[in-house]
Amino acid sequence: MSGVSHINTFNPNKLLLSKWTATKPYQKQKHFLVIELIKDELDENIIACMLEAVINKQAFKIDWQELIDAERWIQGWK
Repeated sequence: MSGVSHINTFNPNKLLLSKWTATKPYQKQKHFLVIELIKDELDENIIACMLEAVINKQAFKIDWQELIDAERWIQGWK
């Protein structure tokens, strides 16, 4: 299956409080929790999410669709 990109499949409406592991440390952290969903004011679609590092509670915003890339993110804490 070379050449096939790997994706995480999930329901974006169930992202809140989900757990994620960065395959390569992200901002020097590896384990994260989705603490907030940021929605478009007009149509209520999710446009971003706030990730919080488990070890030091540092939070930052990312486009929620970045979590689809299984080469960068793994669902759960590994």
